[in-house]
Amino acid sequence: MRRREFIKNVGIASVASVAGIGALSGCKDDKSVANSTETNATAQTAQSNASKKPNLKIRLAMTWTITMPILSDTVRYYANIVNELSEGSVQIEIFPAGKLVPALGVFDAASSGQIDAYHSAPYYWEGKNTAFNLFSGIPFGMIDGEMNAWYLYGEGMSLWREVAAKYNLYPLLGGATSIQMAGWYKKEMNNIEDFKGLRIRMVGIAGQILSKLGAATKSTPGGEIVPNLERGVLDAAEWVSPAFDQKLDIHKVAPYYYTPWQEAGSITEFVFNKQKWESYPKEVQTILEVASRDAHLQMTAMGQFYNAKAMEELKAQGAQVRTFSPEILEIFKKTLKEVLEEESAKNPDFARVVASYQKFQNEQKVWTKDSLGTYLQIR
Repeated sequence: MRRREFIKNVGIASVASVAGIGALSGCKDDKSVANSTETNATAQTAQSNASKKPNLKIRLAMTWTITMPILSDTVRYYANIVNELSEGSVQIEIFPAGKLVPALGVFDAASSGQIDAYHSAPYYWEGKNTAFNLFSGIPFGMIDGEMNAWYLYGEGMSLWREVAAKYNLYPLLGGATSIQMAGWYKKEMNNIEDFKGLRIRMVGIAGQILSKLGAATKSTPGGEIVPNLERGVLDAAEWVSPAFDQKLDIHKVAPYYYTPWQEAGSITEFVFNKQKWESYPKEVQTILEVASRDAHLQMTAMGQFYNAKAMEELKAQGAQVRTFSPEILEIFKKTLKEVLEEESAKNPDFARVVASYQKFQNEQKVWTKDSLGTYLQIR
């Protein structure tokens, strides 16, 4: 069957494409991805296929609102690709945050079978198992190209699926946000004492680091960040990066925008109820996974394209870009080591995953420094 041969070929190409995602994401002309000819053709084909009666309908809930840029765009793109590859026999019905379940209720809903799948980020589930933090990435950790290699050629994917299986879940790559800015602050952060008592939206291991340094960290959904800053519930908030942050208007209430340290290659996820996943025919599983890798690449390209433009616009609108002092960053690194040691002692899953992550990062860092690092210095 020609479609099956196509899926097989696309699957092979997707592995190579995702592994080289860092290089590809910058190769884009001045038209937005959403308006590209290829994307329009995909959407038109999907619309045509949508008129066919599906053999399988998948209910997918998001942690994001339907208007959340790049994140919700990636989910729609994924649904279109699945529809196209399946010739309309598999259709994904998308539910934004709060439509079926709360934004951060998707994990339990998928685990129990209330929904079939969701799109979110692994570090939101640290309350279930702290090992999930590591699958998004860690402070001072791997960049997106290294993360992709760990997932596709290292132990990342197998470890992720092993941990998720304990909760009746089956994860796929769902997009990379690449390097993220360190957040918006109402005041400048001049020394480590400024973090004591700071009410900040910060998740994952970075949140644990700031908590150890005296901050009050919160896992606030994106749509609630600005209202909480306005009401004084938050003093600062890290969300994603310029293109994401600009749409929320965070800069209007917290003007100091700090450069990265905490998320160098964050991963988002498509996650399925494991029993549902295992009930799908092999061809459907292949379609869902191939489409996820395509969407993963698409999201990285969108981020690169839109972030460059948004950063300049934010500066023009009054955003004050700042970098934490070397002294503050050294304290962050020291505290990171403490957090990783403490969590490893408490959680065997965390210990196995962080050992794999750090081993892979150490294997990659010399090559990354000699290649990308050197190139960026001379460009």
